[in-house]
Amino acid sequence: MARLSSSHVVFQFICIIIVLLNDGAICNVVFQPAFILASAPRISSFLVGNVSGISFSLTAVSSSNATGSIPTSFCRPVAQTKWNLSNELIGKNAILVRLSLNRSLQLCGNETSVPDCCLEPLCLQETLVVSACVEEIPKASLVIQTQIYAQIIPSKPPSENKTFIPNQVFEPLGRCPCDVSPGTCDIRCCCDQDCSQEVLRLFATQCLPGPFGGNFSSVPEYQCSAQSSENDSDWFPFLCVTSPSDNNPFLGLFYNALRMTPPVPPINYRQGDPIFTKDEQYFTIPQNSGLGQCVQNAPVAFLENFDSQCVRRLQSCPSPSDDLRVDVKDGWGDTVTVSVVDEVANDLRLFLSDSPESISVPRQCGNVVVALRYTLYWRENGLTAITVTRTTANITVPVSLTTRYSAVFVNGNETSQSNSGNPGYQVKRPVIGGVLDSDTGVIQRAQINLWKPGGDGLCTSAELRPALFGINSTSGCMIPVSLLNMAQCSQLRETVRDFLAGLVPATLISTSGKPNFFNLSDWPAEGSNGECSAVPTHLHIHVWSGIMGSVEGVPQTFIQAVEISFIETTWRIECGMGRLNPCLNPELMQNFPVTSSVTFTDNPLISQPPRSRFSINFTEFDCDRNDVCWPELAFPLTRYYTGEPYSQALAKGLILVFFFIAASVLGTPWRQIRQAWSSASL
Repeated sequence: MARLSSSHVVFQFICIIIVLLNDGAICNVVFQPAFILASAPRISSFLVGNVSGISFSLTAVSSSNATGSIPTSFCRPVAQTKWNLSNELIGKNAILVRLSLNRSLQLCGNETSVPDCCLEPLCLQETLVVSACVEEIPKASLVIQTQIYAQIIPSKPPSENKTFIPNQVFEPLGRCPCDVSPGTCDIRCCCDQDCSQEVLRLFATQCLPGPFGGNFSSVPEYQCSAQSSENDSDWFPFLCVTSPSDNNPFLGLFYNALRMTPPVPPINYRQGDPIFTKDEQYFTIPQNSGLGQCVQNAPVAFLENFDSQCVRRLQSCPSPSDDLRVDVKDGWGDTVTVSVVDEVANDLRLFLSDSPESISVPRQCGNVVVALRYTLYWRENGLTAITVTRTTANITVPVSLTTRYSAVFVNGNETSQSNSGNPGYQVKRPVIGGVLDSDTGVIQRAQINLWKPGGDGLCTSAELRPALFGINSTSGCMIPVSLLNMAQCSQLRETVRDFLAGLVPATLISTSGKPNFFNLSDWPAEGSNGECSAVPTHLHIHVWSGIMGSVEGVPQTFIQAVEISFIETTWRIECGMGRLNPCLNPELMQNFPVTSSVTFTDNPLISQPPRSRFSINFTEFDCDRNDVCWPELAFPLTRYYTGEPYSQALAKGLILVFFFIAASVLGTPWRQIRQAWSSASL
């Protein structure tokens, strides 16, 4: 019997799964759940399966005196109940069955005027059976065991008296603060009312002292009002304190004034400071939190670039975006207005994912914001301009929308991307590339990238990731090639080469992790080992580096040379497979891989640059070998120091010089000089 019962349960479970997955499935109907223990006046259950032609019947039953079993199949009511039965069709293969109690649950009393009130606290206890029938034949049954208690409603309105809570700055809220466990005796808490006399005797000599242990004094002993003629000395009136009762020794013991101070805009922005609007509110852009969640009102930090994505499920058209043309404090006492540039997205694969739900009438939403790219131009400790590129698109809901947000700080021709070392490269930091501007002679920053393929693995949808110093890696993507492309090998080679060359727009590589964009000698050009007639399918970046010098004893690694080479292979479409004339279709497509990699090689043979005669003879002035660098003593007073405005640095430097001169004049050395001068004069 146990095996048959288990098989029946498995059959019902399989039947429910088939019903939910296949609208046309036909199997026996079943209630889910089939047994309910109810304690509320509203009950609901689902009938799933082939529900066509189903009718419902509700009756109250009682267990058999002989067997104790409950009859579970009635297509006609046997006994009337005070429950209302209703049903609602859910989809094609499910019905929601609802029961609601049609009587009052108020407890009878002297002032109760409800005719059907409850005589006892246990108001209703009965067994109900809901039967699903087709042409007077029961198909499924729902057994409900009800046990509902009466509701106790106060006869009088609630009292308007308010509980007085003392100010915890000056006195505790309770008279026994150490009583922290309700109904339990707290050890060493002698004021706890839950402690019996036997338990109190166990720690009577170890009670918690002071106010926390319940030892309060209404008037402190040093108050003049606490004087008593028996114990106080004669001089007590001259030394006692007369003060208000609010000034007592409990001050601060039971109160912690945690106040949220409003944001204060800085006078000059520093890296990491939040940026403020004209209304002295945070300038916010949606960003990802540390847990990956999307924070809509995240403040923007000065000189901190970010790139975030917010994924949300759209069931209806979103509300129009707020006005992006806001006034932002520039850090010099003025404001800059955000300039908005609108564009329309052509490729929505980066923003949308297909919806698994089927909708009968598609809903079109126009001008939905899918990306916001901010560019903040800065100089010294302030902002000069802010532009945002707003990308919109027309989408169909419901759909999963990925909105992209980014912010980049730009200072002239150099973005404020973090350096990769100071000065040598650090491992796992991006390799810095550049492109020489022939008109200005300034090097523009560029990337050295590798592929980061997407879900389909194609190069057209793949993203890019930077090459990290010291990390050897290989990545690739797929390029679809047809027989027609194979007939034009030269064009195919150029197409693949363009794909690979797009990874490295830079023509120069910075030798150090903190590049100088105005000195071409710090940027060696990339090299290539040529090509042959085969298809270039692999781009390899080879970086040679070596240790050249140290800063405060830490070796500094510099890039010495970079070589970019292509590896060629022969591409051949596999279309034989034993068939006659297999490769006659010029539109036949096959995916071929193209890959990219980067390798870092340490060159131990590179010697350090020769030391000058000055650094050999005067080692105490060598900044690389001493913690104190005397040649850079006045560095904050020079134009090369950009940590703060030059006027402030100069003023602070002059103040230091003044204090040095004053200390020299008023100090011991000057006094000894004056004494020696006086002795020599005599």
